[in-house]
Amino acid sequence: MRKVEVKHYDGQWGSMFEEESRNLYEIFGAEIIDIHHIGSTSVSGLQAKPIIDMMPVVKDIHRVNDYNSAMIAIGYEPKGENGISGRRYFQKGGDDRTHHVHMYAWGNSEINRHLAFRDYLRAHPEVAKEYGELKVKLAQRFPDDIELYIKGKELLASEIDRNAIAWYR
Repeated sequence: MRKVEVKHYDGQWGSMFEEESRNLYEIFGAEIIDIHHIGSTSVSGLQAKPIIDMMPVVKDIHRVNDYNSAMIAIGYEPKGENGISGRRYFQKGGDDRTHHVHMYAWGNSEINRHLAFRDYLRAHPEVAKEYGELKVKLAQRFPDDIELYIKGKELLASEIDRNAIAWYR
């Protein structure tokens, strides 16, 4: 069972991202255009589940499946699109997840949405603080129910998403 745990910002999250980026570049090589650190662990000071969200941007999303066995070899579970068309998703660590990899092909609109969300929180510390505090409350209230935790932050996350996209443009 996945435990819902939100921690204070950890300065090591950036190095964990860098280290895993090197592993992904070794596997995918020239297929990767760029890799972005996204999600709450990419926002300095933000309380977060200690899972590094990574967003590699690739040349051809259809070639990603060719690398599934190499990803499995370094501990990832390939999940295909996992509910988002045009994405390839991988998770590492089973119930004690350490990394999520969200891959998109260059030009996919989800790329800018993720970057807008991250950059908006970085530029608006008061919003990041509110978001972090909500996540802490939800993790305390639903320590054994990831679905209720996610549902509980949906409204605020959607509002941040809308504001971030308008701000990013």
